[in-house]
Amino acid sequence: MAPHTVLPSSLVLENLEQTIVSGFGTLESQQDFRTPEFEEFNGKPDSLFFNDGQRRIDFVLVYEDESKKETNKKGYNEKQRRKRRAYESNLICDGLQLEATRSVLDDKLVFVKVHAPWEVLCTYAEIMHIKLPLKPNDLKTRSSAFGNFNWFTKVLQVDESIIKPEQEFFTAPFEKSRMNDFYIQDRDTFFNPATRSRIVYFILSRIKYQITDNVKKFGINKLVSSGIYKAAFPLHDCNFSTPSKDLSCPNERYLLYREWAHPRSIYKKQPLDLIRKYYGEKIGIYFAWLGYYTQMLLLAAVVGVACFLYGYFNQNNCTWSKEVCDPDIGGKIIMCPQCDRLCPFWKLNATCESSKKLCIFDSFGTLVFAVFMGVWVTLFLEFWKRRQAELEYEWDTVELQQEEQPRPEYEARCTHVVINEITQEEERVPFTTWGKCIRITLCASAVFFWILLIIASVIGIIVYRLSVFIVFSAKLPKNLNGTDPIQKYLTPQMATSITASLISFIIIMILNTIYEKVAIMITNFELPRTQTDYENSLTMKMFLFQFVNYYSSCFYIAFFKGKFVGYPGDPVYWLGKYRNEECDPGGCLLELTTQLTIIMGGKAIWNNIQEVLLPWVMNLIGRYRTVSGAEKNTPRWEQDYHLQPMGKLGLFYEYLEMIIQFGFVTLFVASFPLAPLLALVNNILEIRVDAWKLTTQYRRMVPEKAQDIGAWQPIMQGIAILAVVTNAMIIAFTSEMIPRLVYYWSFSVPPYGDHLNYTMEGYINNTLSYFNIVDFKNKNKDNPYTGLGDHTSCRYRDFRHPPGHPQEYKHNIYYWHVIAAKLAFIIVTEHIIYSVKFFISYAIPDVSKSTKSKIKREKYLTQKLLHENHLKDMTKNMGVIAERMVEVVDNNLRPKVD
Repeated sequence: MAPHTVLPSSLVLENLEQTIVSGFGTLESQQDFRTPEFEEFNGKPDSLFFNDGQRRIDFVLVYEDESKKETNKKGYNEKQRRKRRAYESNLICDGLQLEATRSVLDDKLVFVKVHAPWEVLCTYAEIMHIKLPLKPNDLKTRSSAFGNFNWFTKVLQVDESIIKPEQEFFTAPFEKSRMNDFYIQDRDTFFNPATRSRIVYFILSRIKYQITDNVKKFGINKLVSSGIYKAAFPLHDCNFSTPSKDLSCPNERYLLYREWAHPRSIYKKQPLDLIRKYYGEKIGIYFAWLGYYTQMLLLAAVVGVACFLYGYFNQNNCTWSKEVCDPDIGGKIIMCPQCDRLCPFWKLNATCESSKKLCIFDSFGTLVFAVFMGVWVTLFLEFWKRRQAELEYEWDTVELQQEEQPRPEYEARCTHVVINEITQEEERVPFTTWGKCIRITLCASAVFFWILLIIASVIGIIVYRLSVFIVFSAKLPKNLNGTDPIQKYLTPQMATSITASLISFIIIMILNTIYEKVAIMITNFELPRTQTDYENSLTMKMFLFQFVNYYSSCFYIAFFKGKFVGYPGDPVYWLGKYRNEECDPGGCLLELTTQLTIIMGGKAIWNNIQEVLLPWVMNLIGRYRTVSGAEKNTPRWEQDYHLQPMGKLGLFYEYLEMIIQFGFVTLFVASFPLAPLLALVNNILEIRVDAWKLTTQYRRMVPEKAQDIGAWQPIMQGIAILAVVTNAMIIAFTSEMIPRLVYYWSFSVPPYGDHLNYTMEGYINNTLSYFNIVDFKNKNKDNPYTGLGDHTSCRYRDFRHPPGHPQEYKHNIYYWHVIAAKLAFIIVTEHIIYSVKFFISYAIPDVSKSTKSKIKREKYLTQKLLHENHLKDMTKNMGVIAERMVEVVDNNLRPKVD
């Protein structure tokens, strides 16, 4: 069907100009719209209807009566009251019906209940292109993928005797002129509560309440943000813990809590159809995506745990770790100081424990797991596209015809008149092309400034590392033997890494909290036209910031720390003052693992505190403020008012949290194979925590339509592509796998090595270069030489020629072999994984063949049904016309009798 071309602004708002007098609507007929008959609601706390028990409450507006406020701002209060009265008067002019009731707990609060009659619902359903039922659909839309294993999966399924499957329908965009074609058995249930609330919110967002200097001010969001109304929300249908006493109530909230949000249902699949019906497709698609992501994490977690166990059980066979711990090898290797002053010489076996831990993560299993995750992420994204296509068919959003209207904030600023290039007609815009360029430049500059601020914080952490490492080096190691218990388990590198990671996490969370507000301010100043544009713009700003905020420290440890340190006689300095950090003799991989563990674990704990504890405490405080024992007799709208508001951005922060986690799981998984397991455990809890939060702690959100997860899909695809590069570089430059392989295959045997067979023996000695102590610069003369005995040289981690060589302290041939091997590994690995990824993407279509057939079949049957109905009407009309024409002809041909 062709989409409707009449916009609400011209259809509905045009006739409201006459109600605006001196900037405010002042229809006297609405002075006494409030009803005093509140007593009848005392016995029905779960009532969802007006006082007459017939008209359903589709939305609730809450305000504080100015006449009962204890304030001297009479002029301000009168201005607020007049704006509200104008708004409510215009709502009634637009066809909505209102009923007001005072609070039973706080006499200052007034609840305005909104009801949309049948005619209003039909009018706006046509404007919004809402698809409604034509005829019951007898096609099979769902089939089990487990076949004979249904007896096993039945335990995981939602009990259909409790949550009954929804009846399927053929649907089409609603048109009042073809109302007889639609499946209307009962006008009261034709529009379900979610659709009714969505239509009413659409109207509330576009009704004017003031005109100042030819600028229209309208929309419930503006009124709530300015304090004229305290809240605006649709109602929950019942209490979450007990079903409603009203037999006509479907008790969907109670069912969702019992079968979805309750901890005892943690092992069950989600009732996605009921979630979609109650909260709308936008929330339904989020939980569908989160559930599918969690299912796919199960496979990644199993492989990750297997690789971890492989490294754990083989750590005792790690030759190079044995050499570090061997008193005759590592105990006799004197290492050079890692700072200019106070840092002593130390023995290599002081890092024995950290080298054992490193063997767990820096093993052959790491390479296998990194390659596996490169394939896994592609499979996840491709199979999710197929699942998403199935949901589009099942939830009837395949052809979502919805002309998205401009945001009220955008329309209110439209003062400039321009000529539309397509229609060649005049239209109003908020600013000129030059003004738009200025806004974009200012917004981009602000985002760039905050990214630089994050980079500055990272540099601050690096400076902290460099400074505090000197202190730990001077305090922790008391001898060169490495036998002190503290020194054995807490090396200067480990102490610096742990404290720096904790401080980095705190700074990340502080900057995150501040930037959330700044990003919203920047996006509001940018003034996107539609809500989708607004969310996409905010998504990109927030993700760009979060990407730098969360991942910058990990990128530093993985790819920069220990890479540009020079050598003991000529170290590299930061800002000419701070000597660059060095990695442990085994590399920086263990430190990267520590950083990931702290950030992922701390982030999960912090988010759960924010999502669970904070709203629970706020609601608990709200309940204590109410009259004791009055909650049982409090009407539904007042109970919902005391719940927490979800916020303007809805599930934006939930998506952002999961996408950041997705980045940790994929970008740095080569250093931490247990990351998918942590993510799996977190997500299993996250689904139920989010469900509990929505059903028990928050007001009901306005249902919204959505086909997919929006801008988050291309963001995940970008992360998946980047993950191949980062993991290949972690294996090549952060772990010691490539140098060990080069030594094993080339330098352990002649002509470079002394061993007759391929072996890892002698690897540690081969990777440590010599430095003559007398070649230290003046800065190093203060280092204590106690315990060195007859040693005149120390060792450091690099591949350089020894003192006395014609090219002393220059890189040797082994260094260039390793660099060549690392670059070759990155290029070969990337090409192989990218080839596999592209092949998988090509081989797996985004929409399955069966889903395509179902979509085409349903579309054909829908068009056939509409066409047949249209033909019936035409045939009936043509028959009537033909009969009349025959009568006329007969009358004309019949001979006249004088």
